[in-house]
Amino acid sequence: MAELTHFDAAGNAHMVDVSDKPETARVATAEGYVKMARATFDMITEGRAKKGDVMGVAQLAGIMGAKKTPDLIPLCHPLPVSKVAVELTPDSALPGLRITATVKTTGRTGVEMEALSAVSIAALTVYDMAKAVDKAMQIGGIRVTLKDGGKSGRYEAQ
Repeated sequence: MAELTHFDAAGNAHMVDVSDKPETARVATAEGYVKMARATFDMITEGRAKKGDVMGVAQLAGIMGAKKTPDLIPLCHPLPVSKVAVELTPDSALPGLRITATVKTTGRTGVEMEALSAVSIAALTVYDMAKAVDKAMQIGGIRVTLKDGGKSGRYEAQ
């Protein structure tokens, strides 16, 4: 198993020095979901939410969340994010919304945290916009499904 890089030899937290790493194209994709009552699902997918377009607002919030990641996660490097794509897909079997975010950069460190932040913030925004009618919504399954670029190469979830 790889060593934890955010701790120094004395066990103190520190920001990893990436200045000697080469800049490479990097991409990460993350996913998650918001599970909800059938009535809430119908309200959102039919565009009847009183606060407006839940999926549209959540998509924008996810994009903003990816860009704000270093402000939220203490040891993340600020990165020149070149692309953020957030998709919310209705899943009637859940019932709920599946969320996928893909983030790209050319840099010295990866964008997994940005992709995870995008999914998380999009999911929280769905909850915020629909909590008046469904406080029992569940957010879950948030994970990295793809990471590529850099020294460690490609990772794809099973």
